[in-house]
Amino acid sequence: MSIQPELLEIVGEIDFDPDALHAKYLAERDKRLRGDGIDQYVAVKAEFSHYIDDPYVEPGFSREPVFDEVEFAIVGGGFGGLMMGARLREAGFDSIRVVESAGDFGGTWYWNRYPGAMCDVESYCYLPLLEELGYMPKHKYSFAPEILEHSRNIARHYRLYDDALMQTSITGMVWDEADQRWEISTDRGDRFKARYVAMANGPLSRPKLPGIPGIGGFKGHTFHTSRWDYRYTGGDSSGGLVGLKDKRVGIIGTGATAIQCVPHLGEWAKELYVFQRTPSSVDVRNNAPTDPQWAASLEPGWQKARMENFNILVSGGDQDEDLVHDGWTDIFRNLTGNAAKEASRKLGRRLTSPEKAELMALADYRKMNQVRARVDALVSDPATAAALKPWYRQFCKRPCFHDDYLQTYNRPNVTLVDTHGRGVERLTEGGVVANGREYGLDCLIFATGFEVGTSYTRRAGYDIVGRGGVTLSEHWADGLRTLHGLTANGFPNCFFLGFTQTAITISVPQALNEQANHVAHIVSAVRERGVGVLEPTAEAEEAYVQEIRSLARLGRRFYEECTPGYYNSEGETENRKGFFSDMYGAGPLRFFEVLKAWREADMPGLSLR
Repeated sequence: MSIQPELLEIVGEIDFDPDALHAKYLAERDKRLRGDGIDQYVAVKAEFSHYIDDPYVEPGFSREPVFDEVEFAIVGGGFGGLMMGARLREAGFDSIRVVESAGDFGGTWYWNRYPGAMCDVESYCYLPLLEELGYMPKHKYSFAPEILEHSRNIARHYRLYDDALMQTSITGMVWDEADQRWEISTDRGDRFKARYVAMANGPLSRPKLPGIPGIGGFKGHTFHTSRWDYRYTGGDSSGGLVGLKDKRVGIIGTGATAIQCVPHLGEWAKELYVFQRTPSSVDVRNNAPTDPQWAASLEPGWQKARMENFNILVSGGDQDEDLVHDGWTDIFRNLTGNAAKEASRKLGRRLTSPEKAELMALADYRKMNQVRARVDALVSDPATAAALKPWYRQFCKRPCFHDDYLQTYNRPNVTLVDTHGRGVERLTEGGVVANGREYGLDCLIFATGFEVGTSYTRRAGYDIVGRGGVTLSEHWADGLRTLHGLTANGFPNCFFLGFTQTAITISVPQALNEQANHVAHIVSAVRERGVGVLEPTAEAEEAYVQEIRSLARLGRRFYEECTPGYYNSEGETENRKGFFSDMYGAGPLRFFEVLKAWREADMPGLSLR
């Protein structure tokens, strides 16, 4: 990339070749592209169904089926369901039922109990409803047990355990036009009706398994990190994996989960082999206990102000003060917001769009060089350090932050098996074959994440049947079709919470809170008018879909140049069924403004009858 002389004065000395880095990034992407894309993963059913068994409940649970009616059914007990339930209670809704396949509330924090699990966004922003519950997290980044308990406390505070159906999976959801209700059936024999339903069944619960040849033939012990087997490893989420002292352990996957659990595995396993396809970007974490004096000094409204400050900064906006001041805001301060503002000041004029893109790319290259330099500083073996360096733009994958992961590779019992972007070749009865060599193992752990690139109905495990017998999979056959990502024509009184054509935020609970408040506003307004059924018009839905697809083109080239991962549907950037498909390309700040303006304009495009 040729750098304009004016911009060189702003950027300062560049000790790298941007063109060479760009070429390196593309080469690393090309090594990892596969023809099967997201189909490289197998569904966790049939012979693989044991990977979704719940290890955290006592076997033999049973109850009598329910046959009744509720006003609002919420599918999912993670943060989306909790936020929806909380905002509905605050709006005066009493008849609420949460249906959850797990044994308790918590969502991904119910499942992710692996050693070292913690949030990667500051807990004072990430944990929702802190002021409402009068709670202060123990650390700047909370560990999983505390987040799970906070989830339970939210459910208790807002009486969401009342009428909840736990360890229950929905098997069918059909709109009854005559009764103007949803008829819901479950695997526990339930058959009940609901005026409204909110689909808060996020994608971070269904384990994703790689379709490696021989995956069903390994004779050693195996499990997925979201169903951690402490009966085998010993210990708990804080470590102490004494059961691995005499075990040869392998782990496949080096994303956010592995970053947190590999240090514990390396500490306790006799031998640990980490099989890597693509390294993560790992920067400084600097976790610390909460300062009690700081906590005592906070004024009412502090969490909302802090969440908004964080979200503005990490969405490219500008703030006079950085309240959070962590790895996330550091990244964005150097890429957008203040960086662009300072560049404009020095130039004495506004930056053009190409200039902004050029400055962002240079800042991105510089930041990733710092991340790669940190690998060299912390990892003793040069070959291992070279293999651990990420060669892609900062947000091709979710950045990670940890203070012990890289140092784990200095342990004599820990081996990084870099597959040079190809992944492992196959499994045998006794181990894993990678780079033509077999590694004998007693235990194999899959740190391969959750299904986020597959279709909504595959992740849910059932289809939704709307008006006239049209299924959701039929309605979304050519891609998602919604109004604001939250409602769909032909599916009355049905809301989708999460990331179906909405905006991505670094702190997911922030987005879920905005969505829950939006839905609560809609149903409250409808109730005040005495209306029974609501849905977007086909015209409003089509207009929003066209807007989404127009905006999506803005970021498509960026992700096309990224190494494959769940952000770009394993390289299938045209996939319109995955978790990040057709996101609102203008960003969360603009998206939240759009929702607010729509509410203030009395909800245009919403059909009420």
